[in-house]
Amino acid sequence: MQQNDLVIIGGGLVGASLALCLQSAAREKGWRVKLIEPHSIESGYQPSYDARSSAISYGSKLIYEQLDVWDLLATKAEPITFIQVSERGHGVKINLDAKQEGMSSFGYVIDNAWIGHCLTTALDTQVIDCLYNTEVSQLIPQPDGYRIVLGNGEVMESKLIVLADGGRSPLREQLGIYVASTPYNQTAIIANITPGCRHMGRAFERFTDEGPIALLPLPNNDCALVWTREHEEAERLLALPDEAFLSELQHSFGSRMGEFKRVGMRHSYPLILTKAEEQVRPHLVLLGNSAHGLHPVAGQGYNLSLRDTWALAQTLLTSDKPLGDFKTLLKYQEQRGCDQFCVVGFSDRVTRLFSNKQPILKAGRFLGLGLGATNIVPPLKHWFILQAMGLGVRQ
Repeated sequence: MQQNDLVIIGGGLVGASLALCLQSAAREKGWRVKLIEPHSIESGYQPSYDARSSAISYGSKLIYEQLDVWDLLATKAEPITFIQVSERGHGVKINLDAKQEGMSSFGYVIDNAWIGHCLTTALDTQVIDCLYNTEVSQLIPQPDGYRIVLGNGEVMESKLIVLADGGRSPLREQLGIYVASTPYNQTAIIANITPGCRHMGRAFERFTDEGPIALLPLPNNDCALVWTREHEEAERLLALPDEAFLSELQHSFGSRMGEFKRVGMRHSYPLILTKAEEQVRPHLVLLGNSAHGLHPVAGQGYNLSLRDTWALAQTLLTSDKPLGDFKTLLKYQEQRGCDQFCVVGFSDRVTRLFSNKQPILKAGRFLGLGLGATNIVPPLKHWFILQAMGLGVRQ
């Protein structure tokens, strides 16, 4: 039976990032590492107007610089140089200007397919054994690791398993790991749009009574849209012709980006706050959306997962214990607790504060419990900037 030191299940952005974090050490230490992904990987990058993208914080950029992959990523990254947070119906706004803060940008927006291409290109397949188009059907705990049963019947073992197979992880469910779930009773509509004027690196978070609207700058003067609405309303918007959809978006967002000219393919998904009750077990770690999923209102989900990934790699690399040692994994979990608590709590509270239609909370937002206080109190504005940059909590 084939023996491995580490098997990463899920070769998406989080799983591939972890493999890259550990690649040099695996080469030096002779670790046998596998990356298992159920889908195929495209051999080349194909740009698309409808491509999904991620907001990459400044903190995430620093991680990718350490992995020597940032220079390639940056060739198709759009800097976020200005952030405006506002609420429809009130004049109070938060305006964050990178230049005024002495920085070139707060972060970047990058096509997910390009991130994946850069990560997989950087992997040394002589060190990281990548099994694409391969399903894992079962994980069986063993005294010194896990037995892995593949969909084709092949069996192997590993000292450490990292589950990075997404928010609907069937293996997590199979292992009986409880996930606390809090539905927001909202749906996120995802699409790329073309505005009528130049975005100039500006990002917008617009809160409305119906739900928040996020608009992020993309290359070629396009923008990535995340529009949150209640389920039935989202279904109605998704069914509209492009012209009618853009008209309703224009009404909710306003004219600060001119008249919207084009919308691409629309996607949607229900919004649920999730957190696995156990992120580590002996010989097992949950990473990415299998560990936690949060509202996209602050654009911090992937950045939080990347910080988890970096911290896990550093914990494993600095430990003198065998891979899978439970005390080592508990140390990682303890290190990440504060950052996860703050980021998940921040996104959740902002969502609930600005999605609540109760008159007393609406008045509180207007009087300064929300946006106004951030402009008035400099330390609070500085804290908001650190959150946007992914530097709010650093190990």
